[in-house]
Amino acid sequence: MGSRNRDRVEDVRGVVAAGMPGYRVDSVVFLGEGEDNSVHEVNGELIVRFSKEPDPRSRAAKVSGEARLLAAVAGVSPVPVPEPAFTVAEQGCLGYFKLPGLALIDVPLPHRSAQGTSVAAVLGELLGGLHGVPVDSVAELVTPDDQPKALWLDEARETYAAVAERVPEAHRAALRAFLDAPPPADGHPLVFSHNDLGIEHVLIDPDTWEVTGVIDWSDAAIVDPAYDFGLILRDLGPDALHRALRGYPAGAHEVEAIGERAAFYARCAVLEDMAYGIETGRHIYLDKSLAALRWLCPTR
Repeated sequence: MGSRNRDRVEDVRGVVAAGMPGYRVDSVVFLGEGEDNSVHEVNGELIVRFSKEPDPRSRAAKVSGEARLLAAVAGVSPVPVPEPAFTVAEQGCLGYFKLPGLALIDVPLPHRSAQGTSVAAVLGELLGGLHGVPVDSVAELVTPDDQPKALWLDEARETYAAVAERVPEAHRAALRAFLDAPPPADGHPLVFSHNDLGIEHVLIDPDTWEVTGVIDWSDAAIVDPAYDFGLILRDLGPDALHRALRGYPAGAHEVEAIGERAAFYARCAVLEDMAYGIETGRHIYLDKSLAALRWLCPTR
């Protein structure tokens, strides 16, 4: 074991001892890291995450705020969400026990297609609950994330230029038509939402198809209510989107407008996931994106 790995293991043991006195650490496995966090698994059941924020005060505030956010979400969510077991704010550490279930992205596409609407019904209920939370009540925990749709489209055009060679010829005309069209209007009311409700963050029981949890709330924000619906469309298809919107607490005109904007976000987001899959070599993201082109950019 290299010195860096030994230091990581000792850091994990130290924060678990501080945050959960008496809990015995038998194993520590490094799961990976992204731009914001590094993540370890303890005893196959406890997730220990360290923020990579360099400023100590900002790091402590971020971790403490996320713990409060998860507590607030647990109060309105119809499905389980991670519940903090401990925080060591000065080290930017958050610990929580793993939720049961399999990430939906790891379920083969034919099974996702067959069961997607039942999952979407639960996700629609979740979004209805989140979007009903008064924005003022979470203003200290999350920030607005509502860039102009023209900027979304500009970024989608740049991403398409980078991934175009991997887009099947049959879908290119529809994608180019989308990228050449004007974006939807801005100016709609914003809501509190997960803000990254892709299928990699949805856990299910593969035997019963019960949704057993929704994870990774680090991107939660005040956003367009259509965005997370757009990710449901991207990953599960149009029938799933319709099912998710069926019980949404809004008038018919507003629901129709959310569906239209969801289609815009889904097409932008599918290009983003394609690029991510190519850049990281995580082919599961590329494969699901290519599958989604069938309903997002159908052939003529």
